[in-house]
Amino acid sequence: MGALGVVFGDIGTSPLYAMQTVFAVGHGVVTPTRENVLGVVSMVFWSITLIVSVKYVALVMRADNEGEGGILALTALLRHKLTVPRLIAVVTMLGMIGAGLFYGDSVITPAISVMSAFEGLTTVDPSARELVVPLSLVVLCLLFAFQRFGTGMMGRAFGPVMIVWFGVLGVLGLPQIIAHPEILVALWPGYALHFFWSQPGIAILAMGAVVLTITGAEALYADLGHFGPTPIRLSWFGIVFPCLALNYLGQAAMILHEPGTIGNPFFHLAPLWARFPLVVLAAAATVIASQAVISGAYSVTYQAIRLGMLPRLTARHTSRVEGGQIYLPTVNWTLFIGVLVLVAAFRSSSALADAYGLAVTGTLVLTTSLFLLLAVRVWHWPTWLVVCIGVVIGSLELLFFVANLTKLPTGGWLPSGIALVVIQLMVAWRRGTALLTARRTVIEGPMDSWVNSVRAKGVTRVPGVAIYVHANQATVPLALKENLRFNHVLHEHIAIVSLKHENTAHVPHAQRISVLDLGHSGYGIEHVQIRVGFADSSDVPRNLAYARDACHDFEIAPDKAMYFVSILTVNTDDHTVRGTYKRLYCWLVRNATGRVSFMRLPPSRTVVMGGSVSI
Repeated sequence: MGALGVVFGDIGTSPLYAMQTVFAVGHGVVTPTRENVLGVVSMVFWSITLIVSVKYVALVMRADNEGEGGILALTALLRHKLTVPRLIAVVTMLGMIGAGLFYGDSVITPAISVMSAFEGLTTVDPSARELVVPLSLVVLCLLFAFQRFGTGMMGRAFGPVMIVWFGVLGVLGLPQIIAHPEILVALWPGYALHFFWSQPGIAILAMGAVVLTITGAEALYADLGHFGPTPIRLSWFGIVFPCLALNYLGQAAMILHEPGTIGNPFFHLAPLWARFPLVVLAAAATVIASQAVISGAYSVTYQAIRLGMLPRLTARHTSRVEGGQIYLPTVNWTLFIGVLVLVAAFRSSSALADAYGLAVTGTLVLTTSLFLLLAVRVWHWPTWLVVCIGVVIGSLELLFFVANLTKLPTGGWLPSGIALVVIQLMVAWRRGTALLTARRTVIEGPMDSWVNSVRAKGVTRVPGVAIYVHANQATVPLALKENLRFNHVLHEHIAIVSLKHENTAHVPHAQRISVLDLGHSGYGIEHVQIRVGFADSSDVPRNLAYARDACHDFEIAPDKAMYFVSILTVNTDDHTVRGTYKRLYCWLVRNATGRVSFMRLPPSRTVVMGGSVSI
């Protein structure tokens, strides 16, 4: 029920606008002749079959990283398994590009889906077109406002609606198929191939719109961590795919015998008396379609933070059972602003359709490339099988991508621009983090020599436990040095805790903590490492409590200790063009979520000590 309510909303609402867009592309260049209609619906059916059913549901969902899905989870899996540094760098860059394209899709989907639903009012009353934008804005405001309650709650609330929606899709299409059973011949892929072979130019333009029928496939994979593979597979093959096929075939049968319905074939499937209730149901379904990409954006962002591609952001875990169910306020409201701007600027789903598809097809190609690399280098699949997958599915996706390149001047620049911005942020964060780490290492100094000098001075020790959160085990935490400089004493028990993010989704509680013997325990200084996956919480006190429960010899009491954090203000004197990434990194650091909040340190027992550094 939850999977139906979240995962399939995007792809499940494509019948609202996909066929309509196909016959509107190029100012009606795809005419509703028998050859064209059969060719188009055959392309639709086999695109969904090959890309969604075969590639994503049957194959790519096997490439889960400890239960997490999405292109960044696939990237992390490859980074963990591969051994060639140059290949790892290429994989990382491809993952960053794919994530950037996914954000472009995440902004467009809510806008085009909700507007297409309310445009159904025009089939009842043409003057209702003026209501489309205001109603869309109201619904989208409510959707983003309710995100804080969590994906699980949204899924349970949306699940029953989607069962009704998919049932209605099948019921609407079936009468047309029964009345015109000859449409079933389009299930033979030869009609799609003949359409492409006889009219390649028109077929390419049509493919730019047919891709709308598979939007949501990448969101399906990204939402894997929210619900798991079994509910997704059962829902797809048992309910979603059959109902989608019935509706698309029904629309094609109607267009074949009533060409005048191409203006809005979905709503023309319903009798006039049922269209207003259908608009209401479609509006609810498109809200759910938006949820699929929004929750997918949360997952992708959270994984990017854990993989060191984006700065820290506040993340709230909204389920005590499913670790992948999270809410990121910054992502939520950034998407919200972007969606509102698109609705106000484009004002119709047909105008926005030109911006849709390029990001989706780019992500499809990148996911296939990474998956095939995983199959060859890690799983060691037979060469013939990998080649077959690459030729059949990869070629189809490349055709989709080429077809959508024609949209670049008329709207395709929008998701590409969003992706470019996100990629630049990721590159700046990775480069800046490497520079800052090197600079901090120099400032902090080696731990061994500092301990020896403190021992020689005979510094006074006071009772209590002090926990210093510090990434580098070989250097001295700045907060520790400053504490000694100001107070001239040290706590009798010091724990230097480092948080290590693994290239995996989850680390079991019992395996997260390890006490490292670096030769300082005799002076009351212990080094503790917390290993977390990119889907695990960075709550330091809670992770230390897990260790204490698992090992009774672990002496640190996280509920009584004092926490010390050193925070640096980063700046740069490089104002050249080459210093752009440095300035961007400084801006990201200033706007990142604070370490105290990110690591859930108790404010009443946390001391923050600051400083500045130039890169």
